[in-house]
Amino acid sequence: MFRKTLMAAAAVFALGGTANAATEITWWHAMDGALGDVVNQITADFNASQDEYQLVAVNKGGYEDTMTAGIAAFRAKNQPNIIQIFDAGAATIINAKGAVKPVQDLMQSNGVKFDINDYIPGVRYFYADSDGKMIGMPFNSSTPLLYFNKDALAKAGVEVPKTWQEFEEIAPKLKEAGFEGLAESHSPWIFFENFMSRHNLQMATANNGYDSTDVELLYNNDALKDHWKHVKEWKDAGYFGYYGRAWGANQDAFLQQKAAMWLGSSGSFGGLKKSAQFEFGTSTLPYWEGVGDAPKSTFIGGASLFAFSGHSAEEDAGVAKFFEFLTKPETQFYWHKETGYVPITTAAYELAKKEGYYNESPDAEVGIQQLSEEGGEWTKGYRLGFYVQIREVIYREVDKMMNGEATIDQAFVTIEEEGNALLKRFHDTYSN
Repeated sequence: MFRKTLMAAAAVFALGGTANAATEITWWHAMDGALGDVVNQITADFNASQDEYQLVAVNKGGYEDTMTAGIAAFRAKNQPNIIQIFDAGAATIINAKGAVKPVQDLMQSNGVKFDINDYIPGVRYFYADSDGKMIGMPFNSSTPLLYFNKDALAKAGVEVPKTWQEFEEIAPKLKEAGFEGLAESHSPWIFFENFMSRHNLQMATANNGYDSTDVELLYNNDALKDHWKHVKEWKDAGYFGYYGRAWGANQDAFLQQKAAMWLGSSGSFGGLKKSAQFEFGTSTLPYWEGVGDAPKSTFIGGASLFAFSGHSAEEDAGVAKFFEFLTKPETQFYWHKETGYVPITTAAYELAKKEGYYNESPDAEVGIQQLSEEGGEWTKGYRLGFYVQIREVIYREVDKMMNGEATIDQAFVTIEEEGNALLKRFHDTYSN
């Protein structure tokens, strides 16, 4: 299906008048490198699959660059049809009145079958409203995973830990074998947001922000602070490697075999297969046994596609047509296989199993299995304004905790105070 693109596209353009009459649809995204290549291939395949619409995919830089460009374009009434917005920025575009058309409404009004239950459990409601209506189309969806160096664990004579209690048992043995036990990238996402989901703990008031912009953080709680006290103890004992806030620096500790394990994204799987010079495996995000209601499913990360309002009915129909193509099992399986991001629908997951993909790459299934674990009241996600800036506060305070410049209690007071001030500013801005 996907490899016939060039010939099919050439045939379309050879028709001349048909190609010229195609309605152009623009898609601004944040995928570069190999991920950008896959986006371009999906775009080409969609264009080759029909002759009514011509999709034009444009990389606008990173996540924040893309969101900033989209906001500016909307204000200038020059917005694209589709924009990719990452998890932390979703509240901004959803709460901008009239900025986007809910994807569920868009698809149904254009005759495209839509059933939210067709999506895997961990994906369904992150980009939905408080009533469960899907606003943004989940795209590059990922979840935190534990990657482990099989040779390192074998050398230490230990098994991969399922709980943090088990990690504490094996960490000294890994150190004796010459390894830091663990490194971790993206502390706000993994050790804050997904800590709360994994243990089914409420992250913020107002239904984790889904019900109102008048909301406050609930991070300053005993369970999360106790976790970070352990993390600091692990670092001081040489069991946990902290390499600052940069994603790559912490991942490199794993790739360079300094750390025996690494907490990263399921979306990193494809890249690690190409870059790791050793055999690795994947496992689920560890949890504290006896804390909250663990283990429960995790939040998704990554980004979603939103349909900007302000376009013609013909263009909106083209967006719905593309979303229909994007959610086809074959398209999702291709995306999953090429990138490591999870397939967002049950049908795509079933296709991957039917094709024997997980017999070849069993570790590629772990992220989907984790997102399909039993959920709880607080596992569907969050909707918090100015959360990009809140994550910056968390990064800064984690640095201080790890470097001994602030106690755990001091850091969490600061995170909550500054985070809540940002949430209030967002509420004052968007509630009027």
